[in-house]
Amino acid sequence: MKVSPAYIVGLTGGIGSGKSAATAHFAALGATVVDTDLIAHALTAPGGAAIEAIRRTFGEGMLTPGGSLDRAAMRALAFQRPEARRQLEAILHPMIRDESARQCGEAPGPYVILAVPLLIESGTYRERCNRICVVDCPEALQVARVRQRNALPEEQIRSIMAAQASRAQRLAAADDVIDNSGTLAELEAQVERLHAAYLAAADAADATAE
Repeated sequence: MKVSPAYIVGLTGGIGSGKSAATAHFAALGATVVDTDLIAHALTAPGGAAIEAIRRTFGEGMLTPGGSLDRAAMRALAFQRPEARRQLEAILHPMIRDESARQCGEAPGPYVILAVPLLIESGTYRERCNRICVVDCPEALQVARVRQRNALPEEQIRSIMAAQASRAQRLAAADDVIDNSGTLAELEAQVERLHAAYLAAADAADATAE
């Protein structure tokens, strides 16, 4: 499914790869960012559209006292019982797809960065995108970053990584690769080069559509 505006760049990368840093710089340069993680957070916040289904499926124990999804408890449950992760995805994914399509269709920027952690695994999202951009770094660096950021044990981080596409699969699907094994300044320079290329491609797509 293609949605307006005409030019959509799907951005992805493994946990700890630096997707958020890349996405933030694209946004600072003027791209419209549609981030499925942010949509998921809104759906699972107090009063979010997914909360009642989560309550029915998992019980009150998966909710915080404030009424949001208890992410730490759900992460632990999914680590112990993989079917729990599939149940949560069955609730969230259709809602996220619908909301991301709506946001893409209403985007004011010259092109859209559609940030999807599981983009490579999902044919639905790939069909929307004109190009795929992968933020990449060595797996050992992913683990180190996540341990520093979230204080998760390495075993749990490795389990999350195993549930995602492999680094080789992501790179094979990429039209563009951002190497985030260096500094933030180096990442931002790569984003700026791609931003210029995406602006030109979006202009060309608009001209073709007229």
